[in-house]
Amino acid sequence: MLVPLLALGVGLSLPQPSMTSSVQSTVALAAKKQAKHQSQRVKKQAAASSSQSDEQLAQLDYQGTQTISVNNGQPTFSNEDLDTSHGAWQQYGNLDRLNRATQANALLNRSLMPKAKREPLTVDPTGWHNKKIKGGYLYNRSHLIGYQLTGQNNNWKNLITGTRSLNDPEMVRYEDEVADYLRANPNDYVRYQVTPVFRGDELLARGVHMQAQSVNSQAVSFNVYIFNVQDGVTLNYADGTSTVDSNAQAASSAPAVVSKVSDTTAEQGSNDQATVYVTPNGTKYHLNRNCRALSRSKTVETMTQGQAIADGYTLCGFER
Repeated sequence: MLVPLLALGVGLSLPQPSMTSSVQSTVALAAKKQAKHQSQRVKKQAAASSSQSDEQLAQLDYQGTQTISVNNGQPTFSNEDLDTSHGAWQQYGNLDRLNRATQANALLNRSLMPKAKREPLTVDPTGWHNKKIKGGYLYNRSHLIGYQLTGQNNNWKNLITGTRSLNDPEMVRYEDEVADYLRANPNDYVRYQVTPVFRGDELLARGVHMQAQSVNSQAVSFNVYIFNVQDGVTLNYADGTSTVDSNAQAASSAPAVVSKVSDTTAEQGSNDQATVYVTPNGTKYHLNRNCRALSRSKTVETMTQGQAIADGYTLCGFER
């Protein structure tokens, strides 16, 4: 007679979970949680470090050099920041509780550069108390990311009140470097970041922190801080008002009427009704139709010098 094995106590045991496998799963889960926690901690530390850096910059006072290096001029982008797998993009931080612009980021490529003619600016950023001084207007509506790079124009999140010298030549020289690189290398990318730096609740930025890095090359690489100052003018950063010293008396004590659509300033001794030449995608105006900067332009338009200045064009460097 056959006796069931179980009845004899010699049963075939069912497979039991391996203690080793269970321990490994527990360890793996713990490691995963730890890695996630560490990643979050690193991101928070990086954000804190960046914030601390800008807070430190906000405490600096102008000592005669308008543009200074940050981190020895080396950008601080991570490998993730330089990722190009999603193509070109641009992102603008929300305005803060005082309606101040906060930060602009982009992975720039030739594809983002504008093809349409630039329209007049109408936005008044915080601290906007413009007036004429010797040589033109004190303030510009300064783009964090220049119009020639992304085509952003009347975007509150991309505009601050900047002095004439902050905007051009200081910021423009770096924007031009990036734009020239992208035009010459249309398939390449440049990681770009600009942060306006405010001290406390002041409405006028103390300066801007700019950094850029071309991906997979060192062709473009900078990390700088530019003070928002103007020679001969004492700025009240709390609200943007200003006092002109005796060597740079205001040409007019009245607010600049044209400033509502002006992003830059007239050149000293300019003739507002003079005919000048511009290109649809350019940022400069030209007094000379035969200027070498226009030699490769297929489309050249004319307007008055006053309109060019109001539309944000500045005089070509070859004609200064």
